[in-house]
Amino acid sequence: MTDRKDPAKSSSKDPAPNEKGAGSAKQSMGGPSAKPRAARPKRSLIERAATALGSGTSSDDAGVRNLAAADRLDAKFDATEALVAAIPENVNKPAEYALRGKVPQPPQGATAKPENLDATASTITESNESEKNGDKAAPGENLNQGPLQKHRADSLGRALTTNQGVPVGDNQNSLRAGLRGPTLLEDFILREKITHFDHERIPERVVHARGSGAHGYFECTEDITSLTKAAPFAKVGKRTPVFVRFSTVAGERGSADTVRDVRGFAVKFYTDEGNWDLVGNNIPVFFIQDPMKFPDVVHAVKPEPHHQMPQASSAHDTFWDFISLMPESIHMVMWQMSDRAIPRSYRTMQGFGVHTFRLVNSAGEATLVKFHWTPVLGTHSLDWDEAVKIAGADPDFHRRDLWEAIEGGAFPEYLLQIQTFTEAEAEAWSFDVLDATKIVPEELAPLRTVGRLVLNRNPDNFFAETEQVAFCTQHIVPGIDFTNDPLLQGRNFSYLDTQLLRLGGPNFHEIPINAPVVQVHNNQRDGFHRQTINRGRVNYEPNSLAGGCPFQAGARGFASVAERLLAQQASTEPTKLRAKPEKFADHYTQARLFWASQTPIEREHIARAFRFELTRVQTQAIRERMVAMLRNVDEGLAARVAADLGTPLPEPLSMVVPPVKAPEVAVSPALSLLARPGDGRILGRRVAILVADGVAGAGASALYDALLLAGAVPRYVGQRLGVVRTAEGDELPVEVTVEAAPSVLFDAAVLPPGAGAAALARDGLAVEFVQLQYRHCKPLLVPASAASLAVAAGVTAAAAAAAGGGDDPGLLVLPDDEVAAAAPAFIKAIAMHRAWQRQTEPPAV
Repeated sequence: MTDRKDPAKSSSKDPAPNEKGAGSAKQSMGGPSAKPRAARPKRSLIERAATALGSGTSSDDAGVRNLAAADRLDAKFDATEALVAAIPENVNKPAEYALRGKVPQPPQGATAKPENLDATASTITESNESEKNGDKAAPGENLNQGPLQKHRADSLGRALTTNQGVPVGDNQNSLRAGLRGPTLLEDFILREKITHFDHERIPERVVHARGSGAHGYFECTEDITSLTKAAPFAKVGKRTPVFVRFSTVAGERGSADTVRDVRGFAVKFYTDEGNWDLVGNNIPVFFIQDPMKFPDVVHAVKPEPHHQMPQASSAHDTFWDFISLMPESIHMVMWQMSDRAIPRSYRTMQGFGVHTFRLVNSAGEATLVKFHWTPVLGTHSLDWDEAVKIAGADPDFHRRDLWEAIEGGAFPEYLLQIQTFTEAEAEAWSFDVLDATKIVPEELAPLRTVGRLVLNRNPDNFFAETEQVAFCTQHIVPGIDFTNDPLLQGRNFSYLDTQLLRLGGPNFHEIPINAPVVQVHNNQRDGFHRQTINRGRVNYEPNSLAGGCPFQAGARGFASVAERLLAQQASTEPTKLRAKPEKFADHYTQARLFWASQTPIEREHIARAFRFELTRVQTQAIRERMVAMLRNVDEGLAARVAADLGTPLPEPLSMVVPPVKAPEVAVSPALSLLARPGDGRILGRRVAILVADGVAGAGASALYDALLLAGAVPRYVGQRLGVVRTAEGDELPVEVTVEAAPSVLFDAAVLPPGAGAAALARDGLAVEFVQLQYRHCKPLLVPASAASLAVAAGVTAAAAAAAGGGDDPGLLVLPDDEVAAAAPAFIKAIAMHRAWQRQTEPPAV
């Protein structure tokens, strides 16, 4: 053997250069120089493994390294042989087949443990450490997953560098040939910076492009392990981290928040059995029944292709042309024309899973389910006129509201409620639960609260988290399963396909915000932007060279539920066909249910929405077709819209099948927004306290403090920034002006007690502020001394209320000395959200 003490000296028994490594078939060209195995003493596997795990292969002494590497390669070879021999055949192969008519349960994959970890290593040099390499991979670990903390960066106290870590000495000037000479191509710092800037944008989502996100947690509050083995519901009190993204649907990434549109409500659960994405909307139904029509409905609602208008609006010909020819859409359109389509905030917006899913318990038993998110603060909306004005005053209104609420500690909270029912119950109903244009009325399947969702952390970086988060309906975990809802099946394909393009390839799951908190182990390799550096030579299954790992999980892994919903049709229908069930053909029964369940003011809003939308439609025949469709929903609604459009009442559209004569539910109060006022808290509600010189500071300050204590966001609003002098001789700060923060950005207002109102009554902006607060039916607190400002704004009801008349719970008129004590009553009025009793058509003020 070569003398370890003097590697320069070689024994006469050393092989010739062309013989090195010849005795070991495992050695590769250019590998360590090792003697043929026969030329060296045979040592035990344990002895050689000890050498292999020592520091010999990283020694600074080349001779030591040479012999240590030879020993280590010998040990690796023998350990590999032993590992492969431990799995002589694929014992699980028979379990792939239904032999003798019996469907087997998938077994756990067969594995063997290596006697030496080098047996599964990519390279024996894996333990050679550096600041970049770090240590070798720990057995069975994928540290690329887990908390986001390791992906966050902070530059405090750090100098600028290039993306390659090279310090940047001058970030102000590009490299030139002389002071006034040309910029040089060799300036790699400039080129890298400009190139990265040029490539900063990725394709926006085709739909749901405009979004806002937040981190939080889901907490299980009821034991439903009898229904599902899904990880988030494993036990009461268990918390699962989540990331939630709210969005509009039709608009582009830079469009306004307060447009009339469907809102996305997507929740990514980072469970301890993988990621579950519940990708829903704030409306429980959809426009279409079959995914074949999804490109059509999106094309129709998007800006018209010849001039790319209108942005983020459905009030145009192509949308209504499509809708009026697709009667299955009428139920969704009724919701879209209701106040549901203009929520006050994401914090006061319901969410729905839309489709029928399955819950699966540990025994493999399935229950049909629909998912609901119910905001604890109630479900509230904007007035349409208000929404239009907000779009101009603050296009980021919903995004700002969500961010500021979380930042201020008013964490949004929602209840997860489920509707569960059996296949037998579903088959007996007059509608088909696989039809995404239908709801299951709560009267047939009551809501059951099983958990709560709390959003308690804003993202660090919008692009890295909110923009790059990828939701896919196909992301489910054991305990959750699909049904044959055709639209859901289409979404399962479409969402994954979208992320592959938008995020640059199949490794979008390795982007930190998309990575699960559990480890990922599979044989998927390569592709654009791969982050994981997989250890070992094996990338297939079954295998023996890696001890069978990673192996299939067997019974503890995900398994689809045997399909039974279509069992009755199996004997009468062809195996493959392009058609829909007969119950899908009833397009109007549930649209009638929705209309019948609305309060008078909500019906008024729906009629106004149809008037606005269809007024923007330029083609008369399309307007008439829509009115003809509405006649199948409600004659009064159709007559009202026809009159508003100045068109005769057309004949009703023909129906594929007539509506159900005696539906299971004729009126469902739960479909009315006014049935969901919330828990009475006013967290995050923005309240304007108008101030001017002469204001009674004591009353205004006491009210401000009371609102702040209740979780609201009060603001002193004046004509100019600075301070105002109070009647007591003190000062109050003006936090924002009526010009910069118009009325539509506030949920309620307080007129100034004392002498300050007179000056505001002469200010057109202040008068308009009060006028719009009243017109939009928001709570108003009017001290007696501010009556002149109210009258100047046309709020004559204030005078009537002061005289003891009027019936407006949102209008509090009281003496100046009672302003501070009125806080509880005013907070109660704010919690009501609106005093719709005062709304008139057209507006009186």
